[in-house]
Amino acid sequence: MTHTIVSSATRQIVIGDDRPFVIIGERINPTGRSLLAEEMKAGDFSRVERDVIAQVEAGAHMLDVNAGIPLTDEPAILARTIQLVQSLTDVPLSIDSSIVEALEAGLAVYRGRALVNSVTGEEERLERVLPLVKKYDAAVVAISNDETGISEDPDVRFAVAKRIVERAADHGIKPEDIVVDPLLMPIGALPTAGRQVFRILGRLRDELSVNSTCGASNVSFGLPNREGINGAYLAMAMASGLTSAITNPIAEGVRQAVMAGDVLMGNDRDAARWIRTFRTAPPAGEQGRRINRRRTASAAQA
Repeated sequence: MTHTIVSSATRQIVIGDDRPFVIIGERINPTGRSLLAEEMKAGDFSRVERDVIAQVEAGAHMLDVNAGIPLTDEPAILARTIQLVQSLTDVPLSIDSSIVEALEAGLAVYRGRALVNSVTGEEERLERVLPLVKKYDAAVVAISNDETGISEDPDVRFAVAKRIVERAADHGIKPEDIVVDPLLMPIGALPTAGRQVFRILGRLRDELSVNSTCGASNVSFGLPNREGINGAYLAMAMASGLTSAITNPIAEGVRQAVMAGDVLMGNDRDAARWIRTFRTAPPAGEQGRRINRRRTASAAQA
């Protein structure tokens, strides 16, 4: 089994096919959230603080931190946000930016072993991000697109992922430190989007010995009841080999789908976490006492 280890200063998370599925909270991201973007730009991080607490309380194992706000000093804002988040929680972080300088600014202040989000198969990106990953001893998300764009052919996406893994090896980065994102597209625009990813996941695990992730909320973009689609997708993707996802842990349907998937995959031993979460208390009053007496009598007879 391939294990990808990320950590904060005090907590370690292991991503792996034989481990509970890792939920990476998606909400600290101003993309598509104009109010959050304006607040962060103005130096108001109160909403970030609330999102950190809410996601961790909902069960996020990691948090993705993005500060992609146009016309701002993204490196400085990302570094400040990471420091703030780490003052509020000890869950490990995914440092998310398309700007290499912002990634380095975030890594420079991060306490622990981060997940860098991300590198693609584009030559310039490989040559700039991979040395950074090695320098800071981080893990990295590898997105399976390159200069030609995003292919609809799963075999082409797999080939891009394979090339990234091979180039990472040239920099001394092991497969277990690479988490491949096979690029989940909106199912409303591309009816085969789910099947494309399902086809790749097992190959990533079996042929490349890497773990996997995705932006799970992408699949439902533009559709009603997005939570229902996202939860169903995650359960199916887990069975296909997906080991983590950047998603919304606050969505109850998503959280329950992941927990049920862990039970069915055998990664929630004896369904202990499921039982702790959903077990109902014995009924109160005389009826409850009668039930308890019957249980006691049955146990004595046994």
